[in-house]
Amino acid sequence: MQTKAYAAQSASSALAPFDLQRRAPGPEDVQIDILFCGVCHSDLHTARNEWKNTLYPSVPGHEIVGRVVAVGDKVRSFRVGDLAGVGCMVDSCGHCHSCEEGEEQYCENGFTGTYNGPLFGGENTYGGYSQSIVVRESFVLRVRHAEQDLASVAPLLCAGITTYSPLRHWGAGPGRRVGIVGLGGLGHMGVKIAHAMGAHVVLFTTSTRKIADGKRLGADEVCVSTDRDQMAAQANRFDFILNTVAAPHNLDDYLQLLKRDGTMTLVGAPAEPHPSPGVFNLILRRRQLAGSLIGGIRETQEMLDFCAQHDIVSDIEMIPIDYINTAYERMLKSDVKYRFVIDMASLE
Repeated sequence: MQTKAYAAQSASSALAPFDLQRRAPGPEDVQIDILFCGVCHSDLHTARNEWKNTLYPSVPGHEIVGRVVAVGDKVRSFRVGDLAGVGCMVDSCGHCHSCEEGEEQYCENGFTGTYNGPLFGGENTYGGYSQSIVVRESFVLRVRHAEQDLASVAPLLCAGITTYSPLRHWGAGPGRRVGIVGLGGLGHMGVKIAHAMGAHVVLFTTSTRKIADGKRLGADEVCVSTDRDQMAAQANRFDFILNTVAAPHNLDDYLQLLKRDGTMTLVGAPAEPHPSPGVFNLILRRRQLAGSLIGGIRETQEMLDFCAQHDIVSDIEMIPIDYINTAYERMLKSDVKYRFVIDMASLE
């Protein structure tokens, strides 16, 4: 099927109109007309080949919300007219240990990204900066939010699950002190979700301008991380810290805030490595430095249902598709509160 999209043709080219071919729906496939697509920092990293693995032409977009327009004859969970979502994956091997446990994002044979193809190499895939997409039923999510919230739901498919999964895995909840580092597309979702889980939430930000917003979003406290006295007052207090910053920075500043046996998990993926942390901040308190990657399909559905139950959506700025290159430049400057979302009706 001929499908209009926006693509980058090289690391240095701007995104521009592009026609691609989608497969006709097979027996287990769901075809979705895309209504909205969030703009993730991973989109920019990929379009500009900052992770040195981009397949061109590159059609980014993995925060997809739309309406089902066709289903294969073996599809049982979706019908034409249903609202549906697609996140960061559209396939995995299905038989490795991780896949069998519902953790497809850690597929030992490499999951297939919604864009940029299989993790360990293979045919390119094209993402949500497009009119439609065809995905296997087992990788399609059900959206239960109200229709008027659909644009704000789109970023949950990456930013939401990227923060929900580690918060859930490391037990954010009542009686737990949780830090969120950074108030961007990921961080603002982390604050909202950790608050809804019942944790005591402390936001860490370099910007005094974000103090009021952090509290509006659900932070119990806001610590300006460039203020040494404020940081010193938080030492040895945290059960868990979720670090969402996608730029290299000093991890020791935050590791020393953890209690004994506390964990800091990284979900931001900078193009260049962080400076290596000092070992003593880890060994003297049996602290842990960890990482987390999105979530499996089952957990992503759980996250969507949790967010619907708690009226959680992303704070967004809606844009037309032809604004995407400007949006990338603004995103690099953190000039968005807090996620761009493309109105795909603008793609004509």
